[in-house]
Amino acid sequence: MQTLRQSVSQAEAQLLTSPHPDRARLDAETLLLHLLQQNRAWLLAHWDDEISATNTAILNEWIARRKAGEPLQYILGKAEFFGLSFTVAPGVLIPRPETEHLVEEVLRLANDLSNPEIADIGTGSGAIAVALAHALPTARITATDLSDAALKIARQNAADNQVADRINFLEGDLLTPLAQQRFSIIASNPPYIPSLDHDSLSIEVRQHEPHSALFAGEDGLAIYKRLIPDARAQLLAGGWLVMEIGYGQQPAIEALLKASNYEEIHFIPDYQGILRVAVAQHN
Repeated sequence: MQTLRQSVSQAEAQLLTSPHPDRARLDAETLLLHLLQQNRAWLLAHWDDEISATNTAILNEWIARRKAGEPLQYILGKAEFFGLSFTVAPGVLIPRPETEHLVEEVLRLANDLSNPEIADIGTGSGAIAVALAHALPTARITATDLSDAALKIARQNAADNQVADRINFLEGDLLTPLAQQRFSIIASNPPYIPSLDHDSLSIEVRQHEPHSALFAGEDGLAIYKRLIPDARAQLLAGGWLVMEIGYGQQPAIEALLKASNYEEIHFIPDYQGILRVAVAQHN
């Protein structure tokens, strides 16, 4: 039998030929620790413990998946977002740190409201809706998604984070399931990658994450062209539309918002200085 140290070294050697060789050692240790349900402090004290044949087989399978470019989050079945843990699977987009800027802006706007009505359009794993419900105990949140599989995961995440009773999940296309409801804030992280950019994406994204949650026509604007005018019709007076946008899309998004008569239009950069969140008000 191998020791844990030998297992990690062997896994690291295999991952040096993965799409991310710079993360070979970290990924090897992360997968082993997840398998053993232990932390790194424990591992440092147990390097010379032997690993069972069963666990070796499981680890080898996971290493093969990672070497083939499968995202680490899908292998683990978990992702962190806004300080919370979320179940993720290939049917939903993996929550990104950039999307936390959107959540922060919604929270800032909601601070001025006593009982905000918030919609999360295209909820996916439920990351935005769950993070908002967790931080806003008086908010009522409705979340929509076209995918029944995604909604099952979102409902599980809401339950796991103890906010299931304050989020209403509805299946359907964008705002269609919301009928005549009106909201204080409508938030969305829609698909926005131009289909022409497919080949430039990492193997992790283009071969493993759901294309329906990534691509939006040749220019990446297909969903915005529908969402922006429809959202205005379902915002309360003074309500806000908050959307994540892609690199270089600010001019086109601003034009679409102006064409739908939004006011107070502004954009928020991420930590790299990329304009990442579009914010606009319906007065």
